Amino acid sequence: MTHSKAPSSATVARAVPAARPTPPLSPSTTTQPSQTPQPPQAPHPARAGRREWVALSVLMLPLLLVSMDVSVLYFAVPAIGADLRPSGTQQLWIFDIYGFVLSGLLMTMGSLGDRIGRRRLLLIGAAAFGAASLTAAYANSAETLIAARAVLGVGGATLMPSTMGLVRQMFQDAGQRARAIGIWSGVMTGGIALGSVLSGLLVEHFWWGSVFLVNLPAMVLLLVLGPVLLPESRNPRAGKFDLVSVPLSLATVLPIVYGIKEIPSEGWHARYGLSLAVGLVFAVLFVRRQRTAATPLIPPALFRNRGFGSAVVLNLIASFAMLGSALFTTQYLQSVLGKSAMEAALWALLPSVLIGFAAPAGTALVQRGVNRGVVVAMGFGTAAVGYGLLALAGTDSLWTVLAGAGVLASGIVTVMSQMTDLALGASPEARASAAASLLETGQEFGGALGMAVLGSVGTAVYRHEVPAAAPAGARETLGGALAEAARLPSGAAADLLHGARAAFTEGMNVVAIVGAVVLLAAAVLTARFVSRGAAPEPGSPASASAATTR
Repeated sequence: MTHSKAPSSATVARAVPAARPTPPLSPSTTTQPSQTPQPPQAPHPARAGRREWVALSVLMLPLLLVSMDVSVLYFAVPAIGADLRPSGTQQLWIFDIYGFVLSGLLMTMGSLGDRIGRRRLLLIGAAAFGAASLTAAYANSAETLIAARAVLGVGGATLMPSTMGLVRQMFQDAGQRARAIGIWSGVMTGGIALGSVLSGLLVEHFWWGSVFLVNLPAMVLLLVLGPVLLPESRNPRAGKFDLVSVPLSLATVLPIVYGIKEIPSEGWHARYGLSLAVGLVFAVLFVRRQRTAATPLIPPALFRNRGFGSAVVLNLIASFAMLGSALFTTQYLQSVLGKSAMEAALWALLPSVLIGFAAPAGTALVQRGVNRGVVVAMGFGTAAVGYGLLALAGTDSLWTVLAGAGVLASGIVTVMSQMTDLALGASPEARASAAASLLETGQEFGGALGMAVLGSVGTAVYRHEVPAAAPAGARETLGGALAEAARLPSGAAADLLHGARAAFTEGMNVVAIVGAVVLLAAAVLTARFVSRGAAPEPGSPASASAATTR
């Protein structure tokens, strides 16, 4: 970030023309000496105290639960299937509806929070999230559970941009805000890993509805402490809410997310291509609406700061790499190494240890004067090393895969925390929730795209490497090979599994090489753009002018 240097007094004196003689002044005015006007000084941002840090811990409750709900059904689905007997389509919607609704409504809820108040929207979302959790826990039909999961997605869409917008409000000091966002990023990433483990433990000792009841104490605590500890903040000049943009944003996000999420499992069918095309058409209409509307959901002025646009793109790439690798490492633990679902989830917690140190370390480097672009490039490089370890894995490489996953995740979390800090610092405080919602939407796109592209690469390699003599079902996926092996004699089953596991591992190796190349390219992109796109500090003249721009 650069600051304009104030002119010296000598320079100002030379710039002021010589004073002409003037008539005598009245006594009341002659007592005041003439002074040279000085340029206004930007106020130093107030530092957060104990109250704000305690409030941050309260904000982490909904964030943790929203991230956990992405994976909390991993082990509960079989029990739900036995109890509610959903159809195949209903079971897919039980699992996917939460993510679809959340990603589709992020931009809408971010803009709404800027208008009605972020704390108010957060508390409304917490109440809805708690009520939907209670409904889901005691659902007696698949339709009821799907509806409850949809409302959970609505609540999640209100909670995520509201928490980030409140962080922007409470932590005006850039250094403190960077530390707070590092904590935010670590909790967000760790919650996804914790959700699957918690699901397994609860389903093993209780009934499947308990995975939803765990949300209630945290939401009650937020509803009690939130009004006391959290400040209210909103955009005082937000203007009228643009209702036309809401269906346009949904029609943009939902078809695209649906299409790219289904491709890895179903292949490149025409209906998914059509879904992507429809989403892109509405994306053009949505962008045009934002450029012409009087009060758009996503103000185009956000992108006038180079740092914000860079942050959205690089955060998307980081999410692409993170979710694309998780698709393979989770299958590797269960289907290649033969771990049970619970064992695989517990082993998957080990890489999270590195995540806890990554974001604070990156923040410390930036605060000690290391260029942010260099730190982010290092994060991408570290993640590429993690992919490199995955490229070396064989069919019996537990520790290599865990180390690769941990190194990869630590690099990605470093990138995400820095990009989130850059995006919030580059956006005016009045638009903090809208900016956060766009960042989160890009992250959803990146994750879905990573699963689609890298999943397709891995599947293509698997189908090429699997033995040609394998049954038709085994030539499609490793899961199909496991199912076919269960019907074969022991000797033939062992041969089939050996070939299928080797083919899957080869696919993971190739995907890791592709991922490493993408991340190294992102490191170069970072060095070129991010280091030149630093955001103005809150309270600086640039930041003040941005706050008045639509």
